[in-house]
Amino acid sequence: MKIALGSNRPAKVAALEACVERLAGLDSQWGAAEIIARPVTTTAPAMPLTDEQTMRGARERALAIRQILAREGLQADLFVGLEGGFHTERLWPERITFLRNWAYVTDGTRGAFGAGPSIQVPPRIAACVIEQARELGEVIDEIAGEQDVRSRQGAWGVLSRNLITRAMSFEMALIAALAPFYNGELYRD
Repeated sequence: MKIALGSNRPAKVAALEACVERLAGLDSQWGAAEIIARPVTTTAPAMPLTDEQTMRGARERALAIRQILAREGLQADLFVGLEGGFHTERLWPERITFLRNWAYVTDGTRGAFGAGPSIQVPPRIAACVIEQARELGEVIDEIAGEQDVRSRQGAWGVLSRNLITRAMSFEMALIAALAPFYNGELYRD
């Protein structure tokens, strides 16, 4: 089995590797999976601010990697897109912003979305991103006093004191999006 990922970011690759390792316990075909990772571009904003933008980014990543591999003359069984972004709700007079990740997986004939967990973003961080139009990665680097946090623990790690990392949150989204492919009996039309 070959699985193509529309990103070569370390946290996203690690998430797919961990997901495949988990699924190998269900079915040996997953244990032999080969992962092909390539950077892709999408029309989604660099910092998605809604679930719709984040979901669109994940789907576009999966479709883009499929096109890239076709141009390269390569094939894969599954095409995966992962995207992280914000989702804001207004409850009472308060605005509450969450960070969450979305995954989209397709085999070329059918596709499925899955969401990872959500973590509430501190209002001052949300304001930097939403009101100042800055990318979360840039803001988190400043807060953590580090460079390229998104390639390691990500904002998830900073916000949860590394109890949940960026890769772990993407892994949960992937497990959900892959359900129709590893639990096909329940998802048959």
